[in-house]
Amino acid sequence: MIRTATPADVPVIHAMIRELAEYEKALHEARATEEQLHEALFGERPAVFGHVAEDENGDPVGFALWFLAFSTWRGVHGVYLEDLYVRPTSRGAGHGKALLTELARICVERGYQRLEWSVLDWNEPSIAFYRSLGARPQDGWTVYRLTDDALKNLGTGG
Repeated sequence: MIRTATPADVPVIHAMIRELAEYEKALHEARATEEQLHEALFGERPAVFGHVAEDENGDPVGFALWFLAFSTWRGVHGVYLEDLYVRPTSRGAGHGKALLTELARICVERGYQRLEWSVLDWNEPSIAFYRSLGARPQDGWTVYRLTDDALKNLGTGG
């Protein structure tokens, strides 16, 4: 079952974010707190949206966090999937596909024309899964990111 995340889900989503970061060999970069996650999802101006996958017992086993993007070329919004994660003990049971299906349904229902995400180059199981759904890599694009000191220096003219 897939459902919209609630404030009560924040601790388990936070725990799964840390599990995902560990899987991606970047636990040291996962600095978000439960409070920050709660504010992003349920604060005065939510900027992130979430869905939770539950097993047959109603226990959370996966999540998707996403936000709206905008295509200047198409002139409409799309969904950018920030994180998709299913706990290892629950993989292969259809939870990941169900989460992506729900996001695709939202896109279709709202007239959004893109559902996009990034995947690490070495993550072959996820790449194979995404390809099986019809997703294709966007060749010719490289992701750039400013963080920490580089962001501060640019933002303050330093």
